[in-house]
Amino acid sequence: MKNDRTIFLPGGDRQFIHLKTAINIAKSNVLIIGSNTDQLAKLFLAEGAASVSIIVDDHDSLIQLRYLLQNDKNISLKLMAYTKTDFEDLSFNLVFTQASISSKLRNKIIKEIRRILRPGGYLNVGEIVSLKDNTPVFVKDIWDTGNIDPLNTKDINGYYKNREFKIVSVKDLSDQLKEYYIISKNLLDMTSSLSNEEKSYHKKMLKRISHESNAYLKLGGNKFMGFTSVILRKVN
Repeated sequence: MKNDRTIFLPGGDRQFIHLKTAINIAKSNVLIIGSNTDQLAKLFLAEGAASVSIIVDDHDSLIQLRYLLQNDKNISLKLMAYTKTDFEDLSFNLVFTQASISSKLRNKIIKEIRRILRPGGYLNVGEIVSLKDNTPVFVKDIWDTGNIDPLNTKDINGYYKNREFKIVSVKDLSDQLKEYYIISKNLLDMTSSLSNEEKSYHKKMLKRISHESNAYLKLGGNKFMGFTSVILRKVN
């Protein structure tokens, strides 16, 4: 199987498209939080970003991205806790997260993002969301396996307003979450044909995707969980 390095994250390339149609990325100092983000970093550079940094919080992701970005000297890659980075105050005017902070650490991560984000700067967050108040056990299992603590879709705007962000634009990308699980299932079915490099690239996903993809696709997970891109501006 030939790996074309598409954006293998919930939301695919649609979150980035949502962002670039809403704001001007050119000349921004960008921080991307999360793994599997090598192609996203290149897209930001192609749009004229002044600088692009990526942080990941586990060693496997660091090694994978270091290999994939070995020829891209304009992209900075570091291992850091998302709740306590080494960046100075007000270091960035654009922070991008795609399905990487929808966890129980969200409150602490958002506090840290506010510290390193300049006044008037933008945060584009892709959130795994709960679509209904009553969630079945099989969906809760998906969240527990993936260490996901979703916001309810009706509460997401209020959550970020309470943390002194202005809502710029919100886009429902739940259809892309289904696409993500379909692609995940297809990759899992083709594991035997993957090269060692490709297995390494998708290592974290392959560990848990069998249960998640089957539960989501066969049991109707799309009725209970979705994906939302929210573009926010730091008020002060």
